Amino acid sequence: MQTIRRQVVKNLNPKNIMTSGKRKTSIARATIKKGKGDIRINSIKLDVYGNELARLKIKEPLILAGDISDNIDVRISVKGGGWQSQAEAARLALSKAIIAYAKKDALKKKFLDYDRHLLVADIRRTEPQKPYRSAARAKRQKSKR
Repeated sequence: MQTIRRQVVKNLNPKNIMTSGKRKTSIARATIKKGKGDIRINSIKLDVYGNELARLKIKEPLILAGDISDNIDVRISVKGGGWQSQAEAARLALSKAIIAYAKKDALKKKFLDYDRHLLVADIRRTEPQKPYRSAARAKRQKSKR
């Protein structure tokens, strides 16, 4: 197991790489290996997965990677959250896996220039609700009279 700047990349076999990505309450795990360009999310091909916006969001790292994406097979398992955060978590895990597989600084710079959230997780989370309140920040309405 190698640690690269707080990112854990597991090498099961020198050709297999596992990474993970998080967004809100969604967690995605991507496994990448040499292959023929088959991408599956929760055992569903990317071409028929979810809605079109989710597919386009997940395809962004593959389009930016270019020829590398034709030579790899990717398996992504994602759970928790809604469809949007699942797509963003899968996108993050996929782009981290492609960078670990390719080992090219130029590709990493290309990803960061396009969108920083391809490689850096969004750490914002929902604020917990306080006791005796209806929401995290809402307070009881005051009356002046």
